[in-house]
Amino acid sequence: MVGTTPPEALDDRTPVTPLPEGVHPVWLPAFALRPVGSRRVRVVGDGPVVATVRGEVEAAVAEHGGALVDHGPADLELVCAPDDGEEDPESFVVARNDSTTTVRAVTGNGLLYGFHHVVRQGESAFEGALEPQRHAPRQSVRMLDHWDNVAVHPVMGQVERGYAGGSIFYDDGVVREDLTRARAYARLLGSIGVNRVGLNNVNVHRPEALLLTDRLPDVVRLAEVFRPHGIKVHLSVSFAAPVTLGGLPTADPLDPAVGEWWARTTADVYAAIPDFGGYVVKADSEGQPGPFAYGRDHADGANVLARALAPFGGTVFWRAFVYDHRQDWRDRTTDRARAAYDNFAPLDGRFEPNVVVQVKAGPMDFQTREPITPVVAAMPRTRLAVELQVTQEYTGHQKHVCHLVPQWSEMLGFQPWGGGEPTVADIAAGRASAPGGGVVAVSNVGDSPFWTGHPLAQANLFGFGRLAWDDRLAPEAVLDEWIGLTFADPGVGKALHELMDGSWLTYERYTAPLGVGFMVSPGDHYGPAVDGYEYSQWGTYHFADRDGVGVDRTRATGTGFTGQYPAPWRDLYESTATCPDELLLFFHHVPYGHVLHSGTTVIQHIYDTHFAGCEEVERMVATWAGLAGRVPDDVFGRVTELLAEQLRCATEWRDQVNTYFRRKSGVPDAHGRRIY
Repeated sequence: MVGTTPPEALDDRTPVTPLPEGVHPVWLPAFALRPVGSRRVRVVGDGPVVATVRGEVEAAVAEHGGALVDHGPADLELVCAPDDGEEDPESFVVARNDSTTTVRAVTGNGLLYGFHHVVRQGESAFEGALEPQRHAPRQSVRMLDHWDNVAVHPVMGQVERGYAGGSIFYDDGVVREDLTRARAYARLLGSIGVNRVGLNNVNVHRPEALLLTDRLPDVVRLAEVFRPHGIKVHLSVSFAAPVTLGGLPTADPLDPAVGEWWARTTADVYAAIPDFGGYVVKADSEGQPGPFAYGRDHADGANVLARALAPFGGTVFWRAFVYDHRQDWRDRTTDRARAAYDNFAPLDGRFEPNVVVQVKAGPMDFQTREPITPVVAAMPRTRLAVELQVTQEYTGHQKHVCHLVPQWSEMLGFQPWGGGEPTVADIAAGRASAPGGGVVAVSNVGDSPFWTGHPLAQANLFGFGRLAWDDRLAPEAVLDEWIGLTFADPGVGKALHELMDGSWLTYERYTAPLGVGFMVSPGDHYGPAVDGYEYSQWGTYHFADRDGVGVDRTRATGTGFTGQYPAPWRDLYESTATCPDELLLFFHHVPYGHVLHSGTTVIQHIYDTHFAGCEEVERMVATWAGLAGRVPDDVFGRVTELLAEQLRCATEWRDQVNTYFRRKSGVPDAHGRRIY
């Protein structure tokens, strides 16, 4: 339906940022906006985020022949009505009568989310009648942390654990003059409901530390990029900032001068950025400074920042990734998995109300398979955020297809107290006890033309936003949403789903078995090195010998880690008879001949899964080859190249792991396959 856009409708809009030539549109290509853009659309309301919605509509109707109208009939009405009585400022209501689909929200944020809900629905959003349906996020905080460095770090580069090129925020030691990519990124995040962004690496080096003070005007520029999309910005700050930036002789959190410095500095930040979200802190972890230096604990450290933020409504996200990274591999009583609980559980109830303890979903470090951290059930009086990793540090560096949404869904749906009890997502949302802290993840984007390096890794970023909004969504449905929005040819959906849906389990099959973890090359964490960390100080061991493999974390004979869980898991994990197969080697050291619940032995499982995983990658390569001419040429070429690397690397994993355990155990493969 063709129409004209009244001039008065253009006065309050945020134009859609055009992508630089050659940059992939991700899940917002022009064709995805066709169902909206081919119709008459009315946008009612004021404010910067409503202006963003109006700008989206204007761009869509200009592309597809519809109209942005103020009067007369409309096919889609997008209404921001602040006095509707709705308590959740991010919610929206969708309804449809015979001719008009209506989205109503009380804030611009809600209207933006409602608009993109309609975009995801496509033509079906305009078909049939629909009684009013309310949609609201299950998590109030849906945050992405960037590990971007302002200046290129000599070891970790521009983006620590980044696999998609350089930072879209920083270049050559300063915030980029041209923030076109950052604006386009803010648009992508707004479309999937992300509402917070941490702008810099949690390992805060000198150039990043200055964002808090000397380079605050640069943070103002970035905040202006994200604000029109309903996103608050956060800074990672160094606990030692009162010394390194303020010239004080101490950063002792109980020293009044330290508290006063944080209060003054924070007031300056809010004077420049009134909607600033707060701080992210990594302290006393992997060499970062913290309160331990002054004989204080993490509650003391977090609370001094929290008190500085409280007058402005800010939050401090205090990471629980704290452990001894100088362990003695000879000492089997030391267990890195215990560390977060040992450090934080005794502090429950001592944190200020605006402190969120941000705890990794697993007790180790974003492995392909881990149990849920016991911390989520151990701090009922503390706000907790669950941290995931979208960047594929231990899952293939965005060179391997590894669709992680099923893993996250499983983690968020885990019930720490057993069936019928609250889930991890409930705890993070505040539906179980203390107010919630939300869901946080480490971002996977860079300045790659495909944003995530691997075009198919875009699905992980999309999937994080969707699960953070609603953890009950089926992972396979989220995958199909992404495929449908990203690829114009609907005929490719079945093949892409087949290639990607089980790719996490495929990756698990050809890497570290049965939850033992790591076995990666030290430093970069890519590719196999079965003993790479076995005699290191990092506490990441598998203890394989001629008789067996695995880590004894039982109460009876091991490190006692199982005792950190509540019933029923403490007992299920304690016994090999009830421990799930996929976590057996995480909790137990067992003989190679130990029979799994599946009926096969541990050693044969290792052989079988590593051969199977490699064969599955071969099928992925063939499936993708069949899509030639049906997906864009640049996407086809890049994925083809990366799948060849995945097959090469999977073959290395298969051969190194199988050979290692064949030599350790002396047990041959029951099927006589070639093991070197």
